[in-house]
Amino acid sequence: MITAVGFNLFGDGIRDLLDPKSGGKTVMTEPVLCIEDLHLSFPIFRGEVHALNHVSLEIGRGEIVGVVGESGSGKSVTAMLAMRLLPEGSYRIHHGQVKLLGENVLTASEKQLRQWRGARVAMIFQEPMTALNPTRRIGKQMVEVIRQHQPLSRREAQQKAITLLEEMQIPDAKQVMERYPFELSGGMRQRVMIALAFSCEPELIVADEPTTALDVTVQLQVLRLLKHKARASGTSVLFISHDMAVVSQLCDRTYVMYAGSVIESGATQTLIDRPVHPYSIGLLQCAPENGQPRDLLPAIPGTVPNLSQLPQGCAFRERCFCRRSEMQRNAALTAQWRRRPTGCLLVSTTGETPCLMYCWNWIACT
Repeated sequence: MITAVGFNLFGDGIRDLLDPKSGGKTVMTEPVLCIEDLHLSFPIFRGEVHALNHVSLEIGRGEIVGVVGESGSGKSVTAMLAMRLLPEGSYRIHHGQVKLLGENVLTASEKQLRQWRGARVAMIFQEPMTALNPTRRIGKQMVEVIRQHQPLSRREAQQKAITLLEEMQIPDAKQVMERYPFELSGGMRQRVMIALAFSCEPELIVADEPTTALDVTVQLQVLRLLKHKARASGTSVLFISHDMAVVSQLCDRTYVMYAGSVIESGATQTLIDRPVHPYSIGLLQCAPENGQPRDLLPAIPGTVPNLSQLPQGCAFRERCFCRRSEMQRNAALTAQWRRRPTGCLLVSTTGETPCLMYCWNWIACT
């Protein structure tokens, strides 16, 4: 049994600093973001890279939802597509849809997208130094965004920007308004980005690994501020991360991605305490535990498959510790897997929200 006890020092710290979670329950049932059976690929010289394969996820109002997985799993592509920030013409949608507050993002006009970005959905990028304009003062950037989406005077927008910076616990907010991004530390710049994301009161904020570039102490502070502001405003958050310790303390529900597919999802604590998919189990086993000296950390053998040449059936089977060779040739089982809604299996747990599992190879192993 794998538990959430002592993932690492970072996980222990945020357990103490962050507010208690809502137990994986959504505040409202109507989804703010709904991605349904999405298949996206990037054309290359010879063939296509299938970056997203039958991805389905949704975020309810007021929910903080995590997406975890190793590099190349499709996390950031999913986040960028939620705002349609991928370069037009660089990708191909085979099927599926993305809905923001019930409206189709994939068919929206550029005018609609400009109206939505900032006002309905905002993004916190991993590196604020590249997201902020280095040639403009912080105050001018914030005021411009606020006035773009809200009918406020310049003075009112300036006061709102100062208030937001103060809520992010930035000292001397008025002076910070007059500074350039390079004059601030990494943690301060990320707080500015969070304030900027909340400035137009969006329904959804997409946070793409917003604390990866920060040291552990600053990470704790930024995560605490992000969660507090999201809860206070009722804003939904799609939180992208590779760190299970962060997600376990921050998110109500979690989706685990591998090779462009969602392979398991459920209430975060249920997924942490009783993971079902072999990949999820492997991720948790790879995390160091306090008080458990080891020579080497466990590692998942093998590498992520080439997304331009994905194998038939389960993409994880070559690395799976419970693989059975006969499963690779069981065409009938593969057909049964494909007939299920979104290709998922409902795995019951004791008195908790069930997890969804997407691995047909696991059927014969349980």
